[in-house]
Amino acid sequence: MAQSADKMSLEVVSAVSNSSLFQPGFSLLNFDEHTFLFGQKGWPKRSCPTGVFLLDIKENELKMKPAFFSNDSCYLPPLRYPAICKLRDNAESDEYQYIIHGGKTPNNDLSNKMYVMSLISRNSKKPTFQCIEKDLDGDVPEARYGHTINIVHSQGKSMSVIFGGRSYTPLAQRTTEKWNSVVDCLPSVFLIDFEFGCCTSYVVPELQDGLAFHVSVARKDTIYILGGHSIQNNTRSPSLYKLKIYLPLGSPAVTCTILPGGISVSSGIVTQTSDTEFVLVGGYQSDNLKRLVCNTIVLEDSDIQIVERESPDWTPDIKHSRMWFGSDMGEGSVLLGIPGANKQLISDANYFYILRCKGEEDKEELTAQICSQTSSTEDPRDSTPFEDSEEFCFSAEANRFDVDDTDTYNEDDEEDESETGYWITCSASCNIDNNTWVPFYSTEFDKPAMILCSRGAGHWVHAQCMDLSETMLLHLSEANVKYFCNEHIDLNKGLQTPKKVVPLKKQPMKPLRKKTTMKLTSPAKKSFLRRLF
Repeated sequence: MAQSADKMSLEVVSAVSNSSLFQPGFSLLNFDEHTFLFGQKGWPKRSCPTGVFLLDIKENELKMKPAFFSNDSCYLPPLRYPAICKLRDNAESDEYQYIIHGGKTPNNDLSNKMYVMSLISRNSKKPTFQCIEKDLDGDVPEARYGHTINIVHSQGKSMSVIFGGRSYTPLAQRTTEKWNSVVDCLPSVFLIDFEFGCCTSYVVPELQDGLAFHVSVARKDTIYILGGHSIQNNTRSPSLYKLKIYLPLGSPAVTCTILPGGISVSSGIVTQTSDTEFVLVGGYQSDNLKRLVCNTIVLEDSDIQIVERESPDWTPDIKHSRMWFGSDMGEGSVLLGIPGANKQLISDANYFYILRCKGEEDKEELTAQICSQTSSTEDPRDSTPFEDSEEFCFSAEANRFDVDDTDTYNEDDEEDESETGYWITCSASCNIDNNTWVPFYSTEFDKPAMILCSRGAGHWVHAQCMDLSETMLLHLSEANVKYFCNEHIDLNKGLQTPKKVVPLKKQPMKPLRKKTTMKLTSPAKKSFLRRLF
């Protein structure tokens, strides 16, 4: 296979502020050459309630600044492994928005919602977004993650196309042993009219197996689907699918063709280097083997070419790391991360690299191309995350901040995320494990039931760890009473003020009758005493 001549470079990000907020499945949004982090680890905190951060990279040092939402914005949870793409008003417009669909919340709930994000204030000191939830109707795609979304243009019309991903096992098929198991979504193709929110699903005979963590690139009315992992067969598809979307005045039509020259890869990352050229990096070729080979993908008219290109000089740490994760930064650059457990005393630290797929001499040309290209030639997945690699326990240390920049995110005073959520260690006897937990109560679905202990400021405990019966749990949830966990119930009893005893109501005594005296003669007295004794 011929190789592309462009040389790729790898730069180490020497210092990362608050790297604990990065996790596998994060996404990067690119607005006006500024990069924003979306999908932080854990729930947003007071210092940045939106959970969206501006990434400020200077001299290979990465700093994070909070981004803001407008007052008319909806709530947007931090989502891992969502499907993301750019949306333009028309094919010639330089202005664009981001569409975000699906993904996992910090509680591992799956989302089926669609959001539209627009940058309405470009002030680097206070970047402000507007986030709107899009109402969907018809064949609404089920909640999922690890899927893709693209925009296609045909006959002067545009539509969103959703394919692939994973979801939880349907409720009717769940068993106690596999309650939280995930399955491949059905290989249906969803077309969404973005103006009206109407969804229509199509079954294509060529797509037999569900795929997740695949790569998709789009141009005009055509989408190319490459690789992907099937959890049912535990295989990575070597096929290359060509989806063509026709948008006539009547009903749309979807056709699929299987092309030769596919690549067996999952969780790859795609970045765009020119109007018709993309670069595929990262991913896995098997469960325990990273794919260190890079490829150039060229889209011209209705044709696709995939050629191998010279890979960067991967560092020994990257080569020997079992996992890696990252996302497209735009302008032909990719942010890569590896766990640094073997390199630092802090086991939850990470190392980050910036992979540049174009030389410095091409940067000015690349910027001009990216600002003028249509959405159908944009990278359809600004974040194609690595599949189901579990969250790393990232460092919560935040002792490096720019004292001269008050807008830099600071989490020193924040609540420790490890103390909140459903998967905490609630007590010394806690035995709830996110990887092995199965529902215990009939009211549980995909997370354990919890109850608030009223000791002090209050803290949450698992009902199962407190040996609460289902009847008692339901009673406590309905009754307006305070509950104290097993560790604090005795202490609470010792500190309780004795209950006030209501005095008994005394009945008024009846008045005594007036005493009468009876004089007895001596014989009568003797007779009376005999009867008495």
